[in-house]
Amino acid sequence: MQNKAEILAPDSYYHIYNRANGSEQLFLNDGNYRFFLQKYTEYILPIAHTYCYCLMPNHFHFLIKLKSESELKETLKTTKDLQGFKNLEGLLDLEKSISNRFSNFFNAYAKAFNKQNNRKGSLFMHPYKRKKIASQNYLHKIVQYIHFNPVEANLCKKIHEWKYSSYKSLISDSTTELKRNEVIEWFNDIENFKFIHSHTPLELNEELF
Repeated sequence: MQNKAEILAPDSYYHIYNRANGSEQLFLNDGNYRFFLQKYTEYILPIAHTYCYCLMPNHFHFLIKLKSESELKETLKTTKDLQGFKNLEGLLDLEKSISNRFSNFFNAYAKAFNKQNNRKGSLFMHPYKRKKIASQNYLHKIVQYIHFNPVEANLCKKIHEWKYSSYKSLISDSTTELKRNEVIEWFNDIENFKFIHSHTPLELNEELF
């Protein structure tokens, strides 16, 4: 069962995260990371804006904002997400349809991963976690926290060295589906964004955000 304390509501920010079962890994090679993001693009981008992410060998993090109620209804009514639901008049039906998208995303990746590695059983811990974000200050902190994960796990020394996160895309001019301009604006400008990310979370003063 999913954590019903955190309803997936339109126009709301969420920290979405999960990890592999036990001591297993979610990603064994570069192709796994790429395929996971491809499935994310297929299932989640149509219903949510993405602000940042980080994929780690045994877990992942995304910061998203679900699209508006009207946008979600328009997207979901044209897909199989609504099978079994009579209408989308109630937010409960809409929440179930959004949850189906996430479940289908994780299931699609796990099915392919299991086939590739001759593996059986659940790949992810259940349920996946989602934390609603209600304050601007927390948005600042979660962006830095997500990008800092590989440094804290001793997978690299500097944030920019980890290639399976959104950090380098956010500071570049390359084409991206990320809401880059909004993220940079949260930190005032790109120089302050880089400065914040050059420090560990414990080193930062509240006034810097």
